[in-house]
Amino acid sequence: MNRRDVMAFIVVIASFATRVDWAKAAGAEQPVAPEVNPPGDIPDNQVFITYKSPAGFSVKVPEGWARKDAPNETAFSDKYDQITLTVSDLTGNLDLDFAKQTLVPEIEKGRAVKIMSVSEVKLRGGMAIRVTYHDNSEPNPVTNKQIRMEGERYYFAQSGKLVGLDLAAPMGADNVDQWKLISSSFKWK
Repeated sequence: MNRRDVMAFIVVIASFATRVDWAKAAGAEQPVAPEVNPPGDIPDNQVFITYKSPAGFSVKVPEGWARKDAPNETAFSDKYDQITLTVSDLTGNLDLDFAKQTLVPEIEKGRAVKIMSVSEVKLRGGMAIRVTYHDNSEPNPVTNKQIRMEGERYYFAQSGKLVGLDLAAPMGADNVDQWKLISSSFKWK
């Protein structure tokens, strides 16, 4: 073998060794099992607990979700899912006109909000106003990525008090049954 052939042989061996090292490194880590539920889906077997607000109402929320309290607001979250309860004073009547003139404009102050519907609904906790909408999530603090969200906000009123129950998840998540359970569980003390 001449020097040129030796050099070519070394290049071939080095190239092969590099591919073998990459293959070993790639094979060392096993694939992660896919999630049973897509991001944003509340699992069908989720356990719910009753949250009792000092403001005089209760509602079921998923057990184990992170909870954050602020004056007049409590939020429960898990990944992209969020349930927010806000309490404020109400001086008038809660009806469709009030919702469209006062409450919907507050929702529209969010990120790229598109209101889908505003309606009255009868729930176990009484009559409520339901606003469905789409909006953008807050940017992820690490990646700055946003996702399109869908939400339902229910407004309940009693004795001069207005409670907003906001349910939000990534668009396309299948939370129909869970959101119905949560919104139907709202009741005044």
